[in-house]
Amino acid sequence: MKLLLVEDSPILQRSLSAGLTNSGMTVDQAFDGDEAESYLELSKYDVIILDVMLPKRTGLDVLQRLRAKGNRTFVLILSAKDQVEDRTRGLDLGADDYLVKPFSFDELLSRLHALQRRMSSTDYPIDCQLALANIIIDTINRTVTVNDKPIELTPSEYRILELLVTRKKQIFSHDTLIDRLYRADQSVTRNAIEAHVSSLRRKLRVAGAEKNVLTRRSFGYYIE
Repeated sequence: MKLLLVEDSPILQRSLSAGLTNSGMTVDQAFDGDEAESYLELSKYDVIILDVMLPKRTGLDVLQRLRAKGNRTFVLILSAKDQVEDRTRGLDLGADDYLVKPFSFDELLSRLHALQRRMSSTDYPIDCQLALANIIIDTINRTVTVNDKPIELTPSEYRILELLVTRKKQIFSHDTLIDRLYRADQSVTRNAIEAHVSSLRRKLRVAGAEKNVLTRRSFGYYIE
């Protein structure tokens, strides 16, 4: 599942992003309403996790503008506002679910899985495949094929590949990959990232992939 997490608290962003990524999801992070809209113009998401009180543009403004454009992406609102009228307003503007802060991470996961089950309907088809040349990534089953033949990747190799393919041409440093793909309590070194990337490159090359992970010296990794 591909998510856009819109939350202005760096601490909550880091915690939720790490937990969601570790649960097998791909997460992009936006810290204000304008940044959220920029992401939505460039990418498609299965679910938007949307805080209400955001800098520059409120979450409800983002939601209202999203629905006005005919975008039907699932939206799960996060808010400290727990009054009935607050929840009603969010749902009336087109939100699919509303979760009041503070909340447990397990409850958030449960809500996301419920939305994922709704995606199986014909009204909300889920795009579960990423394609790059002859590389196909199944984001539901977390499998990768090259020329229709499966290749075996470790969880770390898979997460790195999925992130780089999702954000083609964007350069990710070692530290950014560690921050995006691992929990805060996991000890992951730059050398470990280099080893994962090296192994991923070898497997893609042996499988005959037309695209591979590239390095921009002193900056990080990317895929054209």
